[in-house]
Amino acid sequence: MEMNEYLDVFIEESKEHIQALNSNLLELEKDPKNMDTVNEIFRSAHTLKGMSATMGYQDLADLTHKMENVLDAARNDKLDLDSTIIDIVFEAVDHMESMVFDIIDGGNGKKDVSELVAQLKAIEEGEPIQELKSNGDNLASTESTNTEAQMIPLSSLDEFEITVLQQSLEKQFNNFHISIKLDEGCLLKAARVYMVFEVLEQMGEVIKSEPTVAELEEEKFENDFAVILITQDDQDTVKQKIMKVSEVSEVLVSAFEMNAAAETSQMEESAQSSENKSAPVSKSEEAKKQNTSKTGQLTSKTIRVNIDRLDALMNLFEELVIDRGRLEQIAGTMKDAALQETVEHMTRISGDLQNIILNMRMVPIDQVFNRFPRMVRQLAKDLNKKIDLTIHGAETELDRTVIDEIGDPLVHLIRNGLDHGIETPEERVAKGKPEKGTLTLNAYHSGNHVFIEISDDGAGINKEKVIKKAISNGVIEEDQVATMNDSQINQLILASGFSTADQISDISGRGVGLDVVKNTIESLGGSIKIESEYGKGSLFSVQLPLTLSIISVLLVEVGKEKYAIPLSSIIETAIINNKDIMNAHNKQVIDFRGKVVPLINLKEIFEVPGEQEDDTFHSIVIIRQGEKMAGLIVDSFIGQNEIVLKSLGNYLTDVFAISGATILGDGQVALIVDTNALIK
Repeated sequence: MEMNEYLDVFIEESKEHIQALNSNLLELEKDPKNMDTVNEIFRSAHTLKGMSATMGYQDLADLTHKMENVLDAARNDKLDLDSTIIDIVFEAVDHMESMVFDIIDGGNGKKDVSELVAQLKAIEEGEPIQELKSNGDNLASTESTNTEAQMIPLSSLDEFEITVLQQSLEKQFNNFHISIKLDEGCLLKAARVYMVFEVLEQMGEVIKSEPTVAELEEEKFENDFAVILITQDDQDTVKQKIMKVSEVSEVLVSAFEMNAAAETSQMEESAQSSENKSAPVSKSEEAKKQNTSKTGQLTSKTIRVNIDRLDALMNLFEELVIDRGRLEQIAGTMKDAALQETVEHMTRISGDLQNIILNMRMVPIDQVFNRFPRMVRQLAKDLNKKIDLTIHGAETELDRTVIDEIGDPLVHLIRNGLDHGIETPEERVAKGKPEKGTLTLNAYHSGNHVFIEISDDGAGINKEKVIKKAISNGVIEEDQVATMNDSQINQLILASGFSTADQISDISGRGVGLDVVKNTIESLGGSIKIESEYGKGSLFSVQLPLTLSIISVLLVEVGKEKYAIPLSSIIETAIINNKDIMNAHNKQVIDFRGKVVPLINLKEIFEVPGEQEDDTFHSIVIIRQGEKMAGLIVDSFIGQNEIVLKSLGNYLTDVFAISGATILGDGQVALIVDTNALIK
């Protein structure tokens, strides 16, 4: 039987089952006696085993079969599940996931899982837990011995770490891979590691360590460890400074190769792209899928649609929107009743069609959120912290294009919150806090935007250290500090200067890569806002547009040119008298409902040809971004319209305050104003 035609279906369904396994195992860990959850896990494992065997992926089928046997023993009351057994089952799911991703990358899905299969078999046969723990420790020890002396694998770097390394090269910093070996008889290995890291942080910034910092602190390594360092020092200087630490026997310093890292990143992006090819298309479909998993039967009529087809459909509809605008204009000019009636009917039909197409592209943000519980569980173990993750609003929907891009920035914000926000249990108890920290993810709709909030009850941001760091890095001048409020100070950690500078304070990590997060979010037409209270916690609020394709705008005229201002940024429009315009700090301002609002003349900003007219009255568009407002002076209002957002292309990427263009019904091109850039 030819299997290639079934490969895509196998991959998509395997990923769904693995996600279900992860989610249900997290629930089972909270309540090991819940047989309903055990049955859910068993069904997913059983289905995955059958699919793998049919497709010929024997290693995957064997591992799943052994896990299925353990679950079968548990649901038949032959085995009591505990944290040790659940950890081993989690490890089995990790191996299954890596096999599936190997298949996605064109591999054969083979992996040596004999040790894990033996452990699962021992559990099934009722071997004492103490012995299993010993076996697990031996396995971990063996893995540590085999990997400790190796280079840090490129695949272990995420997109943000790679981006930070690339940016450091652009700023003439050096990226070094450093392998360090301690003396064989070294007794206080953790102390020596601490001293080495002190030296490294004086020279630059450590981006990655292998083993992890937590493992190094707990001495879960033999004598070798490796780090990736960003610094301005040369190789010889770095080596000499590290060798000054006593009981360091060997130091190997080499340039970190970014070409290979970039290739690895591209492979991961390719895998991620494949993963997104069959995203659910509506809330109702998601609900039906949940019903399917509970009953084991197909209760809905759904089909999988390749996302490329939806993109093609959207592109065709965008052309239809342009032609619809043209027909409306022609009908208005000709004043023909029959034509106007037909055009109005077509407008209603195409509006309904537009909503259907946009809804087909909408994906629940749960697609992104569902990988976070497992990630938080693992990070909490690695960091020796107790963390409770709470998720609200996972059913909130976003355009598939936005979903594809927002995952990695959210991962980075969560990692920062866990690593540098929430304290260790001992530190929390000393501060009078519960030993278990709380990380909360919240998503909700507001107007034409979706808000995603990531909050923690950790240490918060030390504003004094942020200011000191920003001044030393040249991000701000010392005389600017007096005029800055708390919100502006918090935003400083998003500046690129924090990514590759020498680390001299405990705010390390709160800035690593956060400029990349900010750039990614702003490239989607969104924004990020930070609130923090030192000692009590932080809140990162991300604002994103619902869709990036078709937007509602206010068309305005400036001279003989037309501009489109997104309605989502507009508070209201107004006509003001010339005498109401005041001057403050050499800028024109108006009093708008008790607030001083600066005026921006679009004719001057965009250098529109024509003489500046000294009118008695001015047409003003009041826009807002966050807490900031501004008034745009235009010549006249044309009206509200729905337009198709078109890119300006690769040759016009740096046009100030213009985010794109659109084609109007009369064939004219109107530029779309980037209100965020104007307010800044």
